[in-house]
Amino acid sequence: MRVIFACGGTAGHINPALAIAERVRKKWPGSEILFIGSGRIMERTLIPAEGYPLENLNITGLSREFSLRGLGQNLATLWKLLTATITAGKIIRRFKPDLVIGTGGYVCYPVLRAAHRRGIPTLIHESNAVPGLTTKLLEGTVDRILLSFPDKDSVYKRAEKLIYTGTPVRGDFDSVTRDMAKQRLGLTDKPLVVSFWGSLGAEKMNGYMEEFVRLVASSGFFYLIHATGGGEDYANAFKARVPEHESPYTDVRPYIRDMGLVMTAADLVLCRAGASTLAEITALGRASVIVPSPNVTNDHQRKNARRLEETGAAIVREESVTSGRDLFELTRDLVGDRMRLVRMERAAASMSVKDSAGKICEIAEALLQN
Repeated sequence: MRVIFACGGTAGHINPALAIAERVRKKWPGSEILFIGSGRIMERTLIPAEGYPLENLNITGLSREFSLRGLGQNLATLWKLLTATITAGKIIRRFKPDLVIGTGGYVCYPVLRAAHRRGIPTLIHESNAVPGLTTKLLEGTVDRILLSFPDKDSVYKRAEKLIYTGTPVRGDFDSVTRDMAKQRLGLTDKPLVVSFWGSLGAEKMNGYMEEFVRLVASSGFFYLIHATGGGEDYANAFKARVPEHESPYTDVRPYIRDMGLVMTAADLVLCRAGASTLAEITALGRASVIVPSPNVTNDHQRKNARRLEETGAAIVREESVTSGRDLFELTRDLVGDRMRLVRMERAAASMSVKDSAGKICEIAEALLQN
């Protein structure tokens, strides 16, 4: 089996592809896999670290700005799109894939278009509750569209191509129980709250978390593991402003590298509404307080978050009207009400598709057989 994955830009696009690639290797030992990205830092960091070859196309997104600058960017994008499609065709001819899978990002468009023209089966996975521009443009081209959320609003025109698969998650998220995970972390007698707002560091949310950390340290009501994002220097600057982080109840890190263990141990998660994050929360069945990023295309994080809120799995707060104290008081009330958390956890678990990556491999196998 020879498979090309096209993905780019964010961990929310890359991690599902890595999860599917891992399952491809298990299902078809000896498979050859190639990733095609757009050369951004997340692709260059995450994909080679898992041992996969990566080739990049020079492609950028469209501007939604109605100005001369926006027009200039869009003309440049159209030229890059043309050259990227030609380059993608050359890569496909050389690699000779049996299947091409896109999991999000502008790079999917030239790669999947080039594959379709050569009669190669194609799948695209849409991680968000509403389709992005790339998925919309490819709807008439690809063979199957894989959905993270049920298409309850009928926003797609080609319903016969839709398959609800959920979002694949990486790693083993159910190898230990919550109590076992807490013991490994040395936390046994209080609830654990985990917070993270993006790998690059969310300035406003980290500002709120400064007050939040101080309140946790002074109250000792629960344990907190907080990832600032933004790298070591960013985290050190946060710690310098909040010396209370040295409390026995608080653990401030640049990143959460043992995410599977930490999320398993968590009683409540505070986070954004990126597709990969929500997939992990629902896979584990964890209650959450979600503050969607207001700085994403098509406002998809808010729409993702509302899907969880509608089922009772999450509480959604808007970044512009919350504060560190508001988040702390809400968190304190939630972790003090175990029955409410249990209801939220059950609602979250009900939104998860078990073995999403395996289901996608079965869809790919059926497509290849046909």
